Amino acid sequence: MSGIPGVWQCILAFTARWWIDPLFRPLVVYLFLIVALRLAGKRLLAQLNAFDLVVLLILSNTLQNAILGDDTSWPGGLVRASALLIVNAVVVRMIVRHRRVDEALEGRADRLIASGAIQQDVLRRNSITEAELRVAAHKQGFESLAEIENAELDPGGFVCFERRHATDDHAQHQALLARLDRIERLLGDLKR
Repeated sequence: MSGIPGVWQCILAFTARWWIDPLFRPLVVYLFLIVALRLAGKRLLAQLNAFDLVVLLILSNTLQNAILGDDTSWPGGLVRASALLIVNAVVVRMIVRHRRVDEALEGRADRLIASGAIQQDVLRRNSITEAELRVAAHKQGFESLAEIENAELDPGGFVCFERRHATDDHAQHQALLARLDRIERLLGDLKR
């Protein structure tokens, strides 16, 4: 009879090793990453420079060991992968259904340019330089920041730009240049 508690201890230890640990480790790492990336800010998610990309790559490799522990078996891997997928599905559904959960986990968009004016304090708070903002604008087809009316850094780290509408003076100037070009062509045709 004295051997029965020992058997149950072995069974519980086996169960913990094969099911609880593989479920617990990915959950803890997942929650850690959500909090850490939220605290690190949107800039890290946007991968605006090579340093941020390096940090993300090293972070993934470092946390791999935390998820695996000593178990590198394929059943353990399948349990861990399933746990991550299930937890992620639950979190995504909560974000979609509850706006407050979405804002708490992902944050809100930050206005980087408002009415054509660069918001230096917002850039500093998000650790973005004006040069990095200019590069992001170039990638989206803008020649300069002067063409931009508004720009927002969304919670996922993507910068959305809104083009300035041409002012009446600018539109009149463009129309005048077009007329001068037509007159020049007509004069060229008349001279021939």
